[in-house]
Amino acid sequence: MAKQSTFNPACRQCPRLDKFLTGIRQDYPNYHAAPVPPFGDPKARLLIVGLAPGMHGANRTGRPFTGDYAGILLYQTLHKFGYGNLPESIAADDDLVLTGCRITNAVKCLPPANKPTTEEEKTCNPYFKAELATLPKNAVLLTLGNIAHKAVLRALDLKQSQFRFAHNAVHKLEQLTLVNSYHCSRYNTQTRRLTEKMFHDVFSNIDKILKQNG
Repeated sequence: MAKQSTFNPACRQCPRLDKFLTGIRQDYPNYHAAPVPPFGDPKARLLIVGLAPGMHGANRTGRPFTGDYAGILLYQTLHKFGYGNLPESIAADDDLVLTGCRITNAVKCLPPANKPTTEEEKTCNPYFKAELATLPKNAVLLTLGNIAHKAVLRALDLKQSQFRFAHNAVHKLEQLTLVNSYHCSRYNTQTRRLTEKMFHDVFSNIDKILKQNG
């Protein structure tokens, strides 16, 4: 059996998503409108996991959390904590470089209404599982939202009931540490469900964990 790849730019396994992206490419011929690859350091000790590409963000630019509101706080924070050389991500061909950190999505294609089905989540999960297998021991996973949290547990064959999602919760897994955060979406930040300080506190916590792990 062939080894499972961590990403397939030509994947068309989900009929609903394939049909949706075909329509997007017709309406927006300059958009990426295809599976969005992970972005960042291939040897990262911190893997940030989002839900799926945003319509006019990653789906347009081809880079996670790039070109839409959700990426503003994320990339500013990565710069503040020393993971990024720039405080913003504008386009897939800009000069931004991430060090020690990589960003990926639980579902690699844009879903209608930003809501993948459970079947689509399961179909994409083997790619995610293969990516997790590339992480070094004692790496940290930061999940932005509950769907990303569940994707990690599914990929690692862990029971959902044993690891409840909660903001800034820390879950010690076998060789990895899982940290939760509310998603840095426009809705969450504008309603102040997630404030800048709350997000920075998550990264301060991650810094402590990485230092403890050595």
